[in-house]
Amino acid sequence: MTRFNARAQLLAVAVLTAPLALSPVLAPQAHAWRLVFDPSNYAQNVLTAARSLEQISHQITSLQNEAQMLMNQARNLASLPFSALQQLQKATQRTQQLLQQAHNIAFDVQQIDQAFRQQYGEASMSATDQRLVADARSRWRNTVGGLQDAMRVQASVVGNIDANRTQMSELVGQSQGATGALQAAQAGNQLLALQSQQLSDLVALLAANGRAGALTEAERAAAVTQGREQRRRFLAPGSGYQPGNAQMFNRK
Repeated sequence: MTRFNARAQLLAVAVLTAPLALSPVLAPQAHAWRLVFDPSNYAQNVLTAARSLEQISHQITSLQNEAQMLMNQARNLASLPFSALQQLQKATQRTQQLLQQAHNIAFDVQQIDQAFRQQYGEASMSATDQRLVADARSRWRNTVGGLQDAMRVQASVVGNIDANRTQMSELVGQSQGATGALQAAQAGNQLLALQSQQLSDLVALLAANGRAGALTEAERAAAVTQGREQRRRFLAPGSGYQPGNAQMFNRK
């Protein structure tokens, strides 16, 4: 039995006992009018009203639960009011542009093959000394340019560290303060995008450093072959030393 039913029964008992208490007061006027009262019917009506009120209370509680459920669904469908995608895309584009601006030999397979055929292959026996010197200078420029490209990419990646730290802190705060499942999922997706951007920087850095190292080794290997050719020319039999006249001071 609920508290509400107990109160209803107490009220019914009080109503049933009321006519007994009022009977002395109404006795002198019994000849004027007659009071008709059915205690059992009255008690039944009171209990019926109590049950109806209890059903209405249950319906109100059910409606409140449904409203709370709708509010929770609305929170789960709310979109995250923060996006770091644009900043991440800009950082990735800056690193990509640095790779595209590679000096002399870009990250292109055809251009690399052509440069190695012309400058890093076996020294031609028919090439002139001027040509050998020009090829050596070109290889040196390629090596220095590769080192500069690597350092530029390194500077860009290091510059992104502070921005990545700020974005990571903001995204973690958004994830922890998410009001629903959708906001938490969107914050998680943006954290994955931040990790992808950092991995892209790492790949670019490894590629630039590897390119610089490869150009250095290629220049060293080409210098060895060119050195052999120049030594062969120096030791090749020829006319030998021919004395000539030399004038050290101008004579008037």
